Amino acid sequence: MFDFGFGVIVLLVFLIAASVRILREYERGVIFMLGRFWKVKGPGLILVIPGVQQMVKVDLRIVVLDVPTQDVISRDNVSVKVNAVVYFRVVDPARAILQVEDFMSATSQLSQTTLRAVLGKHELDEMLAERERLNLDIQQVLDSQTDAWGIKVSNVEIKHVDLDESMVRAIAKQAEAERERRAKVIHAEGELQAAEKLIAAADMLARNPQAMQLRYLQTLTTIATDRSNTIVFPVPGDFMKLFQPTAAKD
Repeated sequence: MFDFGFGVIVLLVFLIAASVRILREYERGVIFMLGRFWKVKGPGLILVIPGVQQMVKVDLRIVVLDVPTQDVISRDNVSVKVNAVVYFRVVDPARAILQVEDFMSATSQLSQTTLRAVLGKHELDEMLAERERLNLDIQQVLDSQTDAWGIKVSNVEIKHVDLDESMVRAIAKQAEAERERRAKVIHAEGELQAAEKLIAAADMLARNPQAMQLRYLQTLTTIATDRSNTIVFPVPGDFMKLFQPTAAKD
């Protein structure tokens, strides 16, 4: 009788020890009762009846998923290699276990195909210059597709857009041609502005003969500082009229 009671106590202790589960704050347990979904438990101390109930542990923390390098053909038929990183977390443990066999693998595969599909709709210049907008587009597509799995995609970041060597040289030549074009445009605009100023100055001098005479005198002053031995300076007829009244008085 004593041996039987001791055995029962040992069995109860074993069953209790086998039933006790401790889940951390960021963990949840999806409980199945005889193969059927029952409830989600945790965090803290929970009991799982051995042989009757089974528990699948789910981590609710944000997962950083590195998307392998993908070969992408842009809309303007440029081949590039792109990799990215996806941040997601489980918001519904039951759906993450019931709706998909392996949500980590499924999210990884979906991220790869979505990355190729979204970037393939854009040109190379957009991939290089509008990365923030492309990140948002990919995140929204992923989030809508993984919602049925109880997964929330919070952020997507494109890390690298790699080009082959020939394309890098072509882009460098294009950038150099663009710089030369801008330089020529700026130079032409400067010539145009200078011509407009000269025309305006000529009109002003034509309307004011005295200003023309003063300009001649200023030019003489400038030439006088030159070390040349001979200076030939044309004197306009109007300039001599300044001295005619004096000569008449004498």
